[in-house]
Amino acid sequence: MNRVITVKGIGNISVKPDLIVLDIRMENRHAEYSKCMKQASKMIESLRKNLVGKNFAEDALKTIDFEITAKYRRVKDSRGDYHDVFDTWLCQHSLKLEFDLDLERLSEVISVIGKSDAPPELNIRFTVADGTGVCAELLKSATENARKKAEILCDASNVKLGELLSIDYNWGELSLFSDTEYRDGRDMIYSAPVSMHIDPENIKVRDTVAFVWEIV
Repeated sequence: MNRVITVKGIGNISVKPDLIVLDIRMENRHAEYSKCMKQASKMIESLRKNLVGKNFAEDALKTIDFEITAKYRRVKDSRGDYHDVFDTWLCQHSLKLEFDLDLERLSEVISVIGKSDAPPELNIRFTVADGTGVCAELLKSATENARKKAEILCDASNVKLGELLSIDYNWGELSLFSDTEYRDGRDMIYSAPVSMHIDPENIKVRDTVAFVWEIV
């Protein structure tokens, strides 16, 4: 029976964010379905037009989620019984805008959004443009860590590391976002965006890979 050694490699990487992700949540209400939809469309197109004026491509604003639902209110009839009665249509639209980490441009974008009739909720996140490259470096780090551990263990045990027999890796999706977030605070974020100074924390990513080597 072949003798083997199983080692778990741990990869750790810390990278500086270079991309801003702006999550935008807009909503509007109206008693008539068609007018509610028209209002939503008008809000989106106005925002898109203003962003194009700030040198964004027409398709830069991406729709993440769109939902229109009927809302009801509880009313009491003459006998004292409660019933659900239609109140209004609620349209909710979640969008995403990505651009290079540039705080001056971020201030301009927030100013543009803040000029709308109903300023939306905002959430600013920081990530990296080359997520694939970061994941590749992370796996390299885990591989190097595993081999170094295996060589140390073999040397201490007076054996040699042989052929690599298998690699076990869970291909789960990694979160490549900084822990730094700039949340809504609607009045504050729209009142003085130019004064913002944000130095987002580095993105810290960790992953593991299991390796099995023959020992000779």
